[in-house]
Amino acid sequence: MKLIRFGEAGKEKPGILDEKNIRRDLSAIFEDWNHSFFQHEGIRELMAIQQKDNFLSFPVVPDSERWGACIARPGKVICIGLNYSDHAMESGMPIPDEPIVFLKAANTVVGPYDPVFIPRNSNKTDWEIEIGIVIGKNATYLENEEDAKSHIAGYCISHDVSERAFQLERGGQWTKGKSCDTFNPTGPFLVTPHEITDPQSISMRLTVNGEQMQSGNTSRMIFSMNHIVHYLSQFMTLEAGDLISTGTPPGVGLGLKPQRFLKAGDIVELWAEGLGYQKQTLIQS
Repeated sequence: MKLIRFGEAGKEKPGILDEKNIRRDLSAIFEDWNHSFFQHEGIRELMAIQQKDNFLSFPVVPDSERWGACIARPGKVICIGLNYSDHAMESGMPIPDEPIVFLKAANTVVGPYDPVFIPRNSNKTDWEIEIGIVIGKNATYLENEEDAKSHIAGYCISHDVSERAFQLERGGQWTKGKSCDTFNPTGPFLVTPHEITDPQSISMRLTVNGEQMQSGNTSRMIFSMNHIVHYLSQFMTLEAGDLISTGTPPGVGLGLKPQRFLKAGDIVELWAEGLGYQKQTLIQS
């Protein structure tokens, strides 16, 4: 299944993308794709509806309706740094022994086609295509990686936009370079695990103004999806609806020679196998 959200920012409604890629409005029976939905086995209820009539009885969402982020604002956004061997190489940094973990403000999560705002005083806003994991039920001290699988609600594109000067040159931790407004376009849809043949073989790419910058595959991840969920659960409770960005392949602006960063008017497009397409225009704040 492919879960979507639609409507005015801050007033999004839950929906589904049916087998003909038509958006359907499910707001008559579900409040939102949020913590309560995932924690109380809402996916199972959706599957029952799908088996009954494949969502054909639900209203069609007009094409004019905005695409929102595919999940409601998460309790937290957790990011994994340097999780692709080829990205670590381009960054000139050693392959980490354990996942590098940092947090991103939850209000960075926006729709897949919303504009991205370059922060004031920024000159190093950068792109990072990532595969996002959405947690399907609360997870604390999971026993093993196999146990982690049952705590994953699905996968989506997560664009981890970054301001490198704020992140790396202004002292302290990475948070202020990662948490600027609009810095995490998410979606267009959340794909449930049974539709993903192998989450460790997802191809992805990113272009800026039509020029390919990133191309990668989750097979190059240092720490797998299941490992990340298991690992994080040893340090914090992962709550249903939380978003984990699992790292980016090579080709970010920071790693280019010479370095290259985004400017107002640039258009960034992202694709991931089975997970859809995003497009954002950069706007100066």
